Formats: sequence, structure tokens, C-alpha cells
Amino acid sequence: MPQKACTVSLLASTPDAMSLIYAAFRQCYHAGFVGDMWPRLVAGEISREKQGEFIAKIMESGHTSPIEHVSFTFAVEGVSRALTHQLVRHRIASYSQQSQRYVDGSDFDYILPPAIARIPEARERFEAFMREVGSAYKDLKELLETKGRGAKAKEDARFVLPQAAESKIVFTMNCRSLINFFEHRCCARAQWEIRGMANDMLAMCREVLPVIFETAGARCERLGFCPEGEKFTCGRYPLP
Repeated sequence: MPQKACTVSLLASTPDAMSLIYAAFRQCYHAGFVGDMWPRLVAGEISREKQGEFIAKIMESGHTSPIEHVSFTFAVEGVSRALTHQLVRHRIASYSQQSQRYVDGSDFDYILPPAIARIPEARERFEAFMREVGSAYKDLKELLETKGRGAKAKEDARFVLPQAAESKIVFTMNCRSLINFFEHRCCARAQWEIRGMANDMLAMCREVLPVIFETAGARCERLGFCPEGEKFTCGRYPLP
């Protein structure tokens, strides 16, 4: 039952992403059919620099729906069930998460919060409880199996597993959903674990598609002021 750290992998992103976004934007303002333009875009006859300038100009106006045509798929491990409960609140996305119903949790890994890790007494108590939970899971699973639950014993024994239990998940979001995700989860007020994951994801998105994600992140960094209001501001930026 070792503690785990977050690992983010970018599995896939939409091919020819910038050209696809450019084509979608152009169709909104172009009398012709962008399907005829597409071979030229893929062949590079319209420079990436020109495409990027056009996209950036239109996005400044607040017109962002065409970026929904491009998506990114991530695989993440070493995160807690507490994190994934927050993650799935972002509804415009697709999720495939490791099931505690089918995966044996007898030797589950866990996430250790840094604030607990820094205090020896707190860490000792936390880790002792993780061992207690692991023992309880194994006892319950064995008892259920002997009473006829068979393979279904796991789906009942899992009820004792904590939010700290490590999970693995694959998820896909389009660019517009990702920008919204980064605005909320890269914020200094976001929970430390999901903020770390979001920052890793943002770095990957910027590398693949800088024209869309160069200014993505916490809203205050893009706006130059904190839009959270007096009650919720972290104080990093002035209020409007």
C-alpha cells in the first residue's frame, strides 16, 4: 500500500488541430465551402502563422465555439478518488475510470496530502489508518466470499475504501471545455491535487496548440484582476 504521485499522459489530440479550428472559424465568415479549402490547409498552402493570427483575432472577440471541434485525451494515475469526484463535475467530457467494483482493492495505493506529510504525528496516524482500512477490506472480502458472494465480494468490500485511495482515469475534453477547466482548476484557490494535475495538462496543451492555450489558465492571470469577488479572492491580483 505505497503512496502514489500524480502522473499525466497525453494519449491523443485531434490531428491537424489548428487547421481544423481555422477551417471552422473561416466557415462562419466565408461565403464559400471550407471543404474545398481543406486540402490546401493540410498541404500547408496557408501558413500556420496566418492561420494562428486569424484564430487569435476572432477569439479576442469572444467567439470561441469553433474550438470545440478539437479535443485532447489524457490518462492519469496516482490521483485520489477525492480528485476524480471533482474532475467529473466538468460535464462536457468523457470519462473511463478504474472500477473499484471489479479491481481488487486489497493492496490499494493511496495519496498522502502534503500538509499531513509535513507533520510526523499526522502522517503516522494517516498511514496507520490506511493499513487498518486495507485489513478491513481484506477481512470483509474474505468473509463475503466464504458466504457465497464470490467475485461480487469486491463490490461490497469497496465501501470501506477511503477518498485517499489511488485511482486511474482516462478522459477527453474539447478545447473550450479545457479552457473552462483551467480557469477553475489552475486557480490558487483550487484544491492542491487537482491544481497540480491541471497545471501538468495545461503545459501539454500549450506545447501542442499554443494559439489556443498560451493565455489559458487561471482567469486572473489572463484578466489582470481577480474576478472571484471580495469573499473568495486569494489576494494575488486586485479586484476589478
